[in-house]
Amino acid sequence: MSRVLVTGAAGFVGQALVRRLLDDGIQGRPVRQLVLSDLSLASVRQDPRLVLEEGSVADRDVLQRLLRHQPEIIFHLASVPGGAAERDPTLGRAVNLEATLNLMEACQALEQTARLVYASSIAVYGDTRASSVNEDVTPSPAITYGAHKLACETLLADASRRGWVDGCSLRLPGIVARRDESPGLASAFMSQLFWKMAAGQPITLPVSPDGTCWWMSVKTCVSNLVHMAAMDSGRWSSGRTYQMPVLHRGIDEVVQALARCFGPDTAGLIHYEPDPFIDKNFARYPQLSTPRAEEIGLRSDGSADELVRNVFAHS
Repeated sequence: MSRVLVTGAAGFVGQALVRRLLDDGIQGRPVRQLVLSDLSLASVRQDPRLVLEEGSVADRDVLQRLLRHQPEIIFHLASVPGGAAERDPTLGRAVNLEATLNLMEACQALEQTARLVYASSIAVYGDTRASSVNEDVTPSPAITYGAHKLACETLLADASRRGWVDGCSLRLPGIVARRDESPGLASAFMSQLFWKMAAGQPITLPVSPDGTCWWMSVKTCVSNLVHMAAMDSGRWSSGRTYQMPVLHRGIDEVVQALARCFGPDTAGLIHYEPDPFIDKNFARYPQLSTPRAEEIGLRSDGSADELVRNVFAHS
């Protein structure tokens, strides 16, 4: 039986994670109490195991309220997305950096050391021009969001060394396919592509047709998060940070996989008007090698067709 806290629980990944925890628990262990935190939780399904705590994690009083529930496992997903953080760096700093550090520090008061799984991002890599990337590449963030995520990875490893938490960071790629338009999310085009083609509607993509992305379905993402929450942290590297294995595919390859699912005519619904910022930072990813992540059991979707199946099986 576990007491679990999910910050950012009303977000796309958060909602999927909550469903998984309620339905399946964590590696066969049912969740006795699931505390959900977000600015609004009005859309959350009813369940007697849920405790709803609305408010911003940037508010220290909210953090104290969350930790009074004595969580054994914390999934820290709350963030201001990349595009929004770039436009409002003060808000981005308050939520993405300072609130994460405050959460780690506040965990010192817990009765037992909590497992903290932190959702970092591939935004830490920045403008990667190499033909391939491995787990030893030096991150060089190109946007504020990525800089804050990288800083929090280091801070979490240090907090774990101090015994405040038993934490790890997972770098998330583009997770698909959220239904909302998500104007603050610069990579939203990756999800919109799925729903527009499924509905037979035209879409203009802000990237080049030869662009390449790192893709992952929310189903696979959640499986990886839960896997890390349950495993022996003695198997982790000293940095406690892992890049999730990704599906590296071109925009057109995913379009063709969707066309195989929804009909060849749907490929003609795609139009391209590249935005230089988005194309450079979100559609120029190289091959990625992640043997250490795969060794501890983290997984990708495997193929473009499997990605499509996983997205619509979870919708």
